[in-house]
Order: sequence, then structure tokens, then C-alpha cells
Amino acid sequence: MQNNRYWIGVASRDHVINAVKGGFVQLCHGKQAPLKKMSTGDWIIYYSPKIKFKESTPHQKFTAIGKVLGDDVIQVDMGNNFAPFRRSIDFISCNETPIHPLISQLSFIKSTKYWGYSFKYGHLEINEKDFKLIAEKMVNEKEIRIF
Repeated sequence: MQNNRYWIGVASRDHVINAVKGGFVQLCHGKQAPLKKMSTGDWIIYYSPKIKFKESTPHQKFTAIGKVLGDDVIQVDMGNNFAPFRRSIDFISCNETPIHPLISQLSFIKSTKYWGYSFKYGHLEINEKDFKLIAEKMVNEKEIRIF
């Protein structure tokens, strides 16, 4: 039996909206390596530090949640010499959730003063307890049992 793993991906809200619409996850400006660490059945939560990629307006919310589908990491030609890698995700309906009320409860955040440092690399693996804490704030009660 496979043990599911839990991930956080970091992307601006506008990029997350595109990912949800397209049913994919793309991390670290399209790098392949973080996607290859994931397996079918793993869960990912997107955290959006800002609203738009090329702007600085803060958002600081968890913005999407989904489950990894299939084993394929595919490359997509977006033009202008940009060909990011992606994986298929089954996103579920959720509410965007501010991070600030959760900071002191999340074990992957080592410093409440410098909490943003935890997201520095654009993706990270988290434990099941942290995942469920965030997911329970994002998802309505009927859907929580799917985790």
C-alpha cells in the first residue's frame, strides 16, 4: 500500500487560478525536479504570497488544494522559449484561507517571526497533520473525509 505524501507549492494567485482551470500543477517556474518527487495519490496545497506574478500586492493565503493524478510529468510549449513541466491534478472546491491564523500551529514553520522563509524554495513536503490542519480550513465539512 502506498503512503500518500503532502506538498505545498508556492505561486501567485493568478498562476494558481490558471493551474486550477487547466487541472495541472507547475512548480518553481516550470522545473521538472519537484514534480518528479510527487506520486499518484499525493496531495498538494498551493500557497500564494501575492496576487499577481509581476506585482507585489500581498495575498498570503492558501489558494487551492488537489490530488495528483497519474505518473506522467509532461512538458508544455508555451512559446517564447518557455516549456514548463506539469503534472495532472484533480483540484477540489475550496475557500482561500489566510495563513496568519495558522502560522503558530504549522510544524514546518520554524520561526513565527520569519515564517515566510519556509516557502523560499517554491515547494516543500509537509506532514499529514499540517496538511489536514490547512485542508480543514479550506474545504467544507462534506469533503474533508476524502483526505
